[in-house]
Amino acid sequence: MSDRQKTLLLTGASRGIGHATVRKFNREGWRVITCSRHPFPEQCPWGGGAENHVEIDLSDPADTINAVGLIQEKAGGYLDALVNNAGISPKGPNGERLSTLNTDLRDWGHVFHVNFFASVVLARGLMDELAAAKGSVVNVTSIAGSRVHPFAGAAYATSKAALAALTREMAHDFGPLGVRVNAIAPGEVKTAILSPGTEKIVDQLPLRRLGQPEEVADVIYFLCSDASSYISGTEIEVNGGQHV
Repeated sequence: MSDRQKTLLLTGASRGIGHATVRKFNREGWRVITCSRHPFPEQCPWGGGAENHVEIDLSDPADTINAVGLIQEKAGGYLDALVNNAGISPKGPNGERLSTLNTDLRDWGHVFHVNFFASVVLARGLMDELAAAKGSVVNVTSIAGSRVHPFAGAAYATSKAALAALTREMAHDFGPLGVRVNAIAPGEVKTAILSPGTEKIVDQLPLRRLGQPEEVADVIYFLCSDASSYISGTEIEVNGGQHV
């Protein structure tokens, strides 16, 4: 077992936190299986190769369920970590935040399928592989799951709050299998596209700066490593003190 290369399944790998997470685990010698609704690009923006990629539309429950078998084949009986990082947050016509008053009901369903339901579908479908490896699940929530955020929409925020609750339930249910389940709640992280007005939030953060994707990836790795072997059912705030 000690000679077996560890395997991570990561959703939302192509940019931001996901991209940084792929790089972190690759540096640590892990094999990373990525999921995307797009085919594997010829000029890959993340590590790994086409043989470690699964084309899957997480907004489609049937497609997500049907992809589990292919993931199991690629995992080869062991899955050391599942990181549910994929998330979407629809905006209005001018990029504005959508509230409970103006979010289309179809958008609610779309958001919850990607941000919430896919996480439990994948974890349940890969339960045997996670148990065989005594693996770890990390759900990526958000600071928007605990407060009204100026940019994150109502559907996104409530889906992340639900994912935090799901993390506790999964920790209880998966624990007897030797599988740990935790969450991280990022705050304002520097990505390619930042919402106008982010600088006003940064000025109010105790650390007075944006987080870097690599800083979030380091916490994800910690929760998937032996260094966190007795931590389960918790949500770690990664936000420069924004939650205080």
